[in-house]
Amino acid sequence: MKNCDILIKGCEILGPGMSVTGPCSVAIHKSLIEKIGPSDQVEKEYLGGTVVDGRGKLLMPGMVDGHTHTCQQLLRGRVSDEYPMIWTRFLVPFESNLKPEDTRISGQLACLEMIKSGTTAFADSGGVHMDQVAEAVIESGMRAAIAKSTMDMGDIVSGAMKETAQEAVERTRDLYRSYHGAGDGRVSIWFAIRQVMTCSRELIAMVRDAAAELHTGIHAHLCEHRDEVIFCLKNYQKRPAQFLDEMGVLGPNLLTAHNVMLSDEDIRCMAERGVKVIHCPRANLAYHGFPKTPQILREGLNVGLGSDGAAPSNLDLFDEIKVLRYAMLAYWGLPYFNPVVMTCPTLLKMASQGGANALGLGSSIGSVEEGKKADVILLKTEQPHIRPTQNLVNSLVDAACGHDVTDSIIDGKLVMKDRIVLTLDEEKIRYEAAAHMEQIMRRV
Repeated sequence: MKNCDILIKGCEILGPGMSVTGPCSVAIHKSLIEKIGPSDQVEKEYLGGTVVDGRGKLLMPGMVDGHTHTCQQLLRGRVSDEYPMIWTRFLVPFESNLKPEDTRISGQLACLEMIKSGTTAFADSGGVHMDQVAEAVIESGMRAAIAKSTMDMGDIVSGAMKETAQEAVERTRDLYRSYHGAGDGRVSIWFAIRQVMTCSRELIAMVRDAAAELHTGIHAHLCEHRDEVIFCLKNYQKRPAQFLDEMGVLGPNLLTAHNVMLSDEDIRCMAERGVKVIHCPRANLAYHGFPKTPQILREGLNVGLGSDGAAPSNLDLFDEIKVLRYAMLAYWGLPYFNPVVMTCPTLLKMASQGGANALGLGSSIGSVEEGKKADVILLKTEQPHIRPTQNLVNSLVDAACGHDVTDSIIDGKLVMKDRIVLTLDEEKIRYEAAAHMEQIMRRV
């Protein structure tokens, strides 16, 4: 018999085509999915160092949060029922007052929540003290593309959030030198363009060149709201996407968050450049509107999903899937009697493979396949809100939630077993997070 690090016995599997097969057993060794097959065959061939009982569970790719703000974890519950702009009234003042130890506990709490809701990788668009977020990721066992927020102009930005263009880029370079490839390759460091209203031409050009030099990604908020479009038309006589194209930023290494106010020409141009699109359904609907997701997909753009952080809600991507499904049905489906405008398999693929592609990791994570990295989760399906079902994929989208996730494996290592996170001390983190939240609010 061959040895493997983890042997999952008797589970069903959500394949890359979004169809369910099984029962099967899966051998994981040296961070990779080595073998998938009928249980009797795999269990005769492999001896697992750790054995996971997969009976009554579905093995599926870990969710990938394509846009989040781990630094805003301790702002939870504060921005709901507030008039815009919450960014200027709450988010910037809050983040500007964070100390390194606040960011560290915020990052730990975010990783804890993501692991427990089925997310195995994420892209953080940045804040202050992002070295502390990187440390939290390494400790948690998660995978992440981490950027440092960069802003060098705008009256609304001050304190720790505002730097010169040179300072912003050099500090990201420092972060890159310290953490890119850390955690056995699970951490990558990206550059960021917070948004066009707070980043000068000089900063955008420097970010473009530095990312190209280091062969890494760029994370940007794009076409999130009308003010951004108005700003660009007034100052550059171009829409935001067209302005970034003029600057040479649109390309396959650019991940753009929100993408609500895209014109038809924006979408075509972004598709030609291979830009990666992330939607944050709950945040978009609460503050900005309905994205043109069906059209964006038809043009061939890669679409993933993001939570936009925990400030208004939570980090459960199963919730984001549901909200986007019914938003698209109501806005683009119902008026035209098109009930298949946004199908369940499409949504599941967005939350997994779509996010993986956005992080530049589509060839190694995002689906359950032999040879790919073992970034997978087990979800308990033998529950009255899921089964019996005539279509398990549909029920995953419509009925399942993050609390149904029982086990999480990232980079071939078991980080959660039977809902117990093995890499982080949940009780300690929640206790310390409450204390830090109180201290931050007193300072703010």
